[in-house]
Amino acid sequence: MTHISRRILMKSAAATAGLALAAPFVSRTGFAAGSSGTVNIFAWAGYISDEMLAAFEKDTGIKPVYTPYGTNDELLNQMRASNGSGYDVIWPAVDRVPNYVEFGLIQPIDEKKVLWDRALPSAVKGSETLGAVVGGKRYQVPTDWGTEAISFNKNTTPLEYGTASYGDIWKPEMAGKATVRGHSGLVGLGLWMEAAGKLPKPMRDSFKDEATMRINYDAIMIEATARKANIAQFWSNENEAQGAFRANGVTIGQTWDSSAAGLVKEGLPIGFVAPKEGALAWMEGVSLPVGAANTEQAYAFLNWVLTPEAGALYANHTSINTTAVGAEKFLSEASQTFFKSAYPGDALEKLWWWPVQDNWFVALRNEYQDKFLSA
Repeated sequence: MTHISRRILMKSAAATAGLALAAPFVSRTGFAAGSSGTVNIFAWAGYISDEMLAAFEKDTGIKPVYTPYGTNDELLNQMRASNGSGYDVIWPAVDRVPNYVEFGLIQPIDEKKVLWDRALPSAVKGSETLGAVVGGKRYQVPTDWGTEAISFNKNTTPLEYGTASYGDIWKPEMAGKATVRGHSGLVGLGLWMEAAGKLPKPMRDSFKDEATMRINYDAIMIEATARKANIAQFWSNENEAQGAFRANGVTIGQTWDSSAAGLVKEGLPIGFVAPKEGALAWMEGVSLPVGAANTEQAYAFLNWVLTPEAGALYANHTSINTTAVGAEKFLSEASQTFFKSAYPGDALEKLWWWPVQDNWFVALRNEYQDKFLSA
C-alpha cells in the first residue's frame, strides 16, 4: 500500500499492551454540551469500552447505544437481513466495503460533515484503493488499522524477525500446537508457498478472478490438508484466538495483533512478530447504513472517534492502531515498545494489505475454508 509510509505508521502506533493516557480527556469534538439524541453503534465485540461510551456522551450530550458483533460476515449478514436498517454506525473492514455497496446497504459519506484534518492523510488516501471508495464515491472513513501475524510462546517457541515465517506454523514439530483462522490461515500458507516458489500464481492474483483463485487455492488445500494435524484449534474471533494459548496447549499461531497484546496484558509470555512474507494488514472505519435514523449523531460519533484523546482511549482498550492524528502523544512507552518489537526493520514496508474481497471471492473463500475445516 504505497500511500502509507513507515514513518506515518510508526507515528500512529497505538496498538499494544499497556497503553496509558498521558493526559485527561479533553473535548475537541466541536459539539457543544447540550446536544441531544441517540446513536446506535454496531461494532466489533470489544471495540468500545464503557469509558469510551461515557466520554462520548459527556462530550457531546448524545446517548450511544453499542451492540457488538464477532466477524465481518456476521455484520454483513445482519445488514442484509435488515436491509441496512436498525443502526446508525457500522464498522466493517475496508476491503469488505464494496460488498455492502453491491447490496445497497450503506450510503455515501457526506464528506462536508467529516473533520478530515483529524485523520491521518495517508490512511485517508490509502483507503481509496483498499475499498473505501466505490464508483467515485466514498463509503467509509478510516479509523483504525492492524495486522494478523505470528503469535508465539517466548519460552517454548521463540521467533525472531527476519527468520520468523508463516511456515513456522506448519512445521512437523508444531503438530497439535498451532492455531489459525480458517480462511486467513490459508492465505498465510499461500504466502509461504509463494515465497518458496510452490504457488502456481501470485497470491494477490487470487483476488482478481475465479479461475486464478481456484488454481491457487487447490494447491494451497493440498498443503493445508496434509499439515492439518498441526492445528490444535481454529479461531474465528478474539476470545477463541486467546483461548487457544490460555487453555489448549497452543504455542504458535496466526492471530490478530490485539489477540497477542491481550495475552501480554495477562502476563503470559507471548510475543508477536511480522513474518518475513509480510504481516496481513487490514484497515477499518465507520460507515453509515442506508437506514440510519440518526445521521447527524452518527457524524458526531465519527468525528469524536478521530480526536487524539478518543483515538487513544480506543487504542488503550483494543490494542489496535488508531488513525487519529496526534493520538501518539497520549500513549505510554510500553505501547511503543510493543509496536517496535512487532514491526522491526523493514516490516512496515512489507505489510501485505488485504485486497478488496468481492462477494464472489468471499463465497469461494468460505467454500475452501469449509473444506479445510472438515478435512
